[in-house]
Amino acid sequence: MTKTKKPEGIETIAMPSKPQQILDMLRRKGGTTVNELSTFANWLPHSTRAYLTGLKKKGHVIDSDKVDGVRRYRISSSPEA
Repeated sequence: MTKTKKPEGIETIAMPSKPQQILDMLRRKGGTTVNELSTFANWLPHSTRAYLTGLKKKGHVIDSDKVDGVRRYRISSSPEA
């Protein structure tokens, strides 16, 4: 068996994990909606809300506001802070 060598000059770029991307969405200035999170993660809305509950249990403070009839969620405090 021969090992293939990565061509020089090509670097591997690590993509953020799905949980990290969800946290990033929640940290945006305007927050995010369940629909946006569900679409991104390919989850059903009830699974997305359950994930938000799990984040709360881990120490994240998640605020929600209803803007123009749409509920938006955002992180106001994280356990790392």
